Amino acid sequence: MTQKVAIVTGGTRGIGAAIAQAFQEADYTVAATYYGNDNAAKKFSEETGIPTYKFDVSDYGACEKSLAQIQAQIGAVDVLVNNAGITRDGFLHKTTPSQWSEVIRTNLDSVFNMSRLVIDGMRARCFGRIISISSINGLAGQMGQTNYAAAKAAIIGFSKALAQETAAKGITVNVIAPGYIDTEMVRAVSPEILTKITDKIPVKRLGKAEEIAAMAVFLASNQAAFTTGATFSVNGGQYMS
Repeated sequence: MTQKVAIVTGGTRGIGAAIAQAFQEADYTVAATYYGNDNAAKKFSEETGIPTYKFDVSDYGACEKSLAQIQAQIGAVDVLVNNAGITRDGFLHKTTPSQWSEVIRTNLDSVFNMSRLVIDGMRARCFGRIISISSINGLAGQMGQTNYAAAKAAIIGFSKALAQETAAKGITVNVIAPGYIDTEMVRAVSPEILTKITDKIPVKRLGKAEEIAAMAVFLASNQAAFTTGATFSVNGGQYMS
């Protein structure tokens, strides 16, 4: 039986790396994309054997060119995980237009770019899984993150609309909204702030990247074929909606 192909954007570090490895362990052929950190991507590929592709997911032309290369090398994309994201935090009265547009383009435009470029093939094959990573802050908001919260909230609306468009074609579109996850970025926070964060989480700990990855693999599976247009909060009970 031919292995299904999964592509994970921002897939060489943190949550993305955990998702890529979980799909590999579930017997998918996996490709991971990245843009900023060559050393991390090289280390990830050497350790996992997962091929990495460097391009800017906020650039439609770059996505088009790179996806064509990926599909020529490993096959048509069955599962797309839109995980790539950045932050440019600051109160709105101090946010520059470039800080706004960088976050919107990387976190939201990338979801359109990648989804648009795989959707025709998925429709033709009558199968596909699109899973996008939002955030607790896209649901609850977060001061100092108007750009990030806007992008992450918009992903949810985008996914609900696309789910309705594609359901009859055997394609599901879902969202995972993680809470605070134990990644390199979160571990860089001071111990005092980290304590304040975990105190607000009912389960009294940070989440694990593997817990987000497990949800992604489930949503790609045949067992989740009746699940579409949904947002799954994986946040330890910190925000319930």
